[in-house]
Amino acid sequence: MLQIPLWKRLAILGLVCFGLLLALPNLFYNRVEQHNDALARVEQTGVTTPEDAALIAGWPSWMPSRIMALGLDLRGGAHLLGQIHLEDIYRARMTALWPDIRDQLASEREQIGAVRRVTGGDDQLIIEIGNPAGLSRAVEIARQFATPVTTFTGAGQSDLNVTGSGNRVTITITDAEKSAMADRTVQQTLEIVRRRVDEVGTREPTIMRQGADRVLIQVPGIGSAEELKALIGTTARLTFNPVVSRVADPQTRPGSGNMLVPSMDEPGIFYVLEERPVVTGEDLTDARPAFDQAGLPAVDFRFGPQGARRFGAFTSANINQPFAIVLDDQVISAPIIRQPITTGSGQISGAMNIEQSTQLAVLLRAGALPAEMTFLEERTIGPELGQDSIDAGRLASIIGTVAVVAYMIASYGLFGTFASIAVLTNIAIIIGVMSVMGATLTLPGIAGIVLTVGTAVDANVIIYERIREELRRGSRVVKAIDSGFKDAMSAIIDANVTTFIAALVMFFLGSGPVKGFAVTLTIGIATSVFTAIFFTRLMIVWWVEWRKPKELIL
Repeated sequence: MLQIPLWKRLAILGLVCFGLLLALPNLFYNRVEQHNDALARVEQTGVTTPEDAALIAGWPSWMPSRIMALGLDLRGGAHLLGQIHLEDIYRARMTALWPDIRDQLASEREQIGAVRRVTGGDDQLIIEIGNPAGLSRAVEIARQFATPVTTFTGAGQSDLNVTGSGNRVTITITDAEKSAMADRTVQQTLEIVRRRVDEVGTREPTIMRQGADRVLIQVPGIGSAEELKALIGTTARLTFNPVVSRVADPQTRPGSGNMLVPSMDEPGIFYVLEERPVVTGEDLTDARPAFDQAGLPAVDFRFGPQGARRFGAFTSANINQPFAIVLDDQVISAPIIRQPITTGSGQISGAMNIEQSTQLAVLLRAGALPAEMTFLEERTIGPELGQDSIDAGRLASIIGTVAVVAYMIASYGLFGTFASIAVLTNIAIIIGVMSVMGATLTLPGIAGIVLTVGTAVDANVIIYERIREELRRGSRVVKAIDSGFKDAMSAIIDANVTTFIAALVMFFLGSGPVKGFAVTLTIGIATSVFTAIFFTRLMIVWWVEWRKPKELIL
């Protein structure tokens, strides 16, 4: 019969109230957003300013504070399409390989003769030996540095191809290893870009791979594409290298195993540095903006255990010798080692303002991009365009909801009112669920909500038509309502399961706007089934228990 146990009534009401409570912060979007941003700043810096305290107090701490993130098409922001220079990775691999091979070949100088590196392609290491008779031995030594490719597609293949001709040994990266290196580089770039974007407090960025060597970056809420490029486009490759000499001639030959690097602060000055760094930015565990002893902006940094050990050993062995701090192939500082630095911490200072020191700290914390990235496409989407989209979506939602409500009330009277209340509740619960999930609302997502409004009453229509059939057969009111809900259940489940499958396919196989539409549609299917079947039935049961009708006109 048409009865609902007390525990089930409380559960239904509890879920409805909980969903409405989760959706409530979105009615005060700006206030809650500022509250959340202030909390994030305090947590990151450990300092509570009066402004942040006022913003935090602007929303009760005991209330839910999760809100839907607005997508790029609604909030405005920046869109970039970057191409990764994979040749940088190949060149770095060959440069890192050269010192080890050189030392190994030099250990057998009597048979091989003198060795030197000859200029070749980015993916090549060409070595010229002094004694052509030792070519086979040189090739044998070089092949010892080859390792198997660590991917399924490259299984059984080597990462290096070593050949010899005349007095030259040519080492080339194989195609299988190039493919593996490209995958690793793109994944590393995606992660570093995501960390850099997250560091500055932006919300719900879209960062994804496109093709073999391209990255799509969409960040809502950021000022411009230029601002995003300044944050992402810098490789921030930090190294600490021993200084060989300081020169003014840009044509100076650095010598084998060394490199010539310009000074950032001293125009016309160059440093000859050892190629192999003592430590790199990868050894850093933290970097924070600070001020030096003169009160000028600087960056404090700290190494991990291994980096601190290597840096401490180097500084202990090189008292009163200079060492260079190199950022993106420029010497930003070359201090003299006055005493051993064994604490694993230090400071970078130079010609920088507060904004530059803050950005440098962000870049160092996030890590260096593995390769340079060129931006093929860039767009800045103004917030006024997003506001137009929001207004259009809001208008479409209101018109769609009013039309559906009017139709249901005109067709089913009081029961149509119950269905309309369920539809409005359903929209609120969708917003609440999306807020908790951290889902991003896009313009296609608004379309999904509008579609959900239209389809949410399908279950009620099926139920009400079944009730009408029972009433025509002469069934009593209570039996007709009970039979209507029971008999319509299979049709409702079948219809929603097929729609749910279609939504999942769009989510997993689609991208961008298709995914935004699929997210809201998927959530809407689940919530509409709940509100149409359980919440509507609860309202009808209350009405029957209150009015005890002898007949029903539907």
